[in-house]
Amino acid sequence: MTHRLTPGEAMDLAVSLAARGPAYGPNPRVGAVLTDTAGNVLGAGFHAGAGTAHAEVAAIADAHAHGADLAGATAYVTLEPCHHTGRTGPCTEALVAAGVSTVRYAVADPNPQATGGGDALRALGVDAEEAPHGGAADLNARWLTAMRQGRPYVIAKWAQTLDGYIAAADGTSFWITGEVARNHAHEVRAHVDALLVGTGTVIADDPELSARPEGQPSPHQPLRVVMGMRDTPGARVWRDANALHLATHDPREVLNALWARDVRRVVVEGGGEVLSAFVDNGLVNELNVYVAPVLLGDGVRAIHHLGITTLADALRADRVVSTALGPDTLVTALLGKE
Repeated sequence: MTHRLTPGEAMDLAVSLAARGPAYGPNPRVGAVLTDTAGNVLGAGFHAGAGTAHAEVAAIADAHAHGADLAGATAYVTLEPCHHTGRTGPCTEALVAAGVSTVRYAVADPNPQATGGGDALRALGVDAEEAPHGGAADLNARWLTAMRQGRPYVIAKWAQTLDGYIAAADGTSFWITGEVARNHAHEVRAHVDALLVGTGTVIADDPELSARPEGQPSPHQPLRVVMGMRDTPGARVWRDANALHLATHDPREVLNALWARDVRRVVVEGGGEVLSAFVDNGLVNELNVYVAPVLLGDGVRAIHHLGITTLADALRADRVVSTALGPDTLVTALLGKE
């Protein structure tokens, strides 16, 4: 392999490789590029999901497959190399054993079980330094927040009319938004670990809670989670074993249970009581609100009883992005700095 790169280009390549990994699952998306002292690429790889080789190991294997000598090589990695044994061995040991002498990693690993790779490499005589790269941080933004907070990253999602209703007064809600917006919601579902609704939503709507984005015949299917005290036998959500009932009204208890099951990203889809409980407890990281050019004048609202009585106490988003989806608009709002 004879692609000579600057350090910045090598890290750019590592980020582009990382993006090929799955956006769901307990592990981050990581890419790695190995170069010689002149910047010639010797090997490259990415992490393809839980249980597969980490990016550094994949890059080492790629280099060896091309007959490359890694003595004195530089590794550009999008995340600090791990220094623990899980499903696979420590990447720090793999890099040292391969002869890599320099490591540049874009983001420090906040995972308490895996952090310390930089220190371990330096203790072994490797020139290891953090080399920040915005693209690497953005790629794993939700995972990084989840690891720092020690709970799943929570996306609260709903579709509403221009005047703020998620259903008409008689309870009907299909369909507030159009096909483009609904397909976008399915794409989001295919990139998270779990979907969550309350028992009331299961009883009222009998949702399938599956990911069905257009053009993807076999998308990833997230865990279907129902919280609440009522039983809902025969509902479509229980069609196979990829479903979980959590008999509680406590959103923190729910997140603890999901964290123990390696859920790192969850979409809370309703109903209003469940959405309000997560918002009221300060557990929502991101809002995905699909707004349709529709007026009802009366009906059901997504969020209520937050105990806010004056505008000075209103919850305000830190960052907001609006995206046109056919006739509808997706408002993405981040709550909190993490």
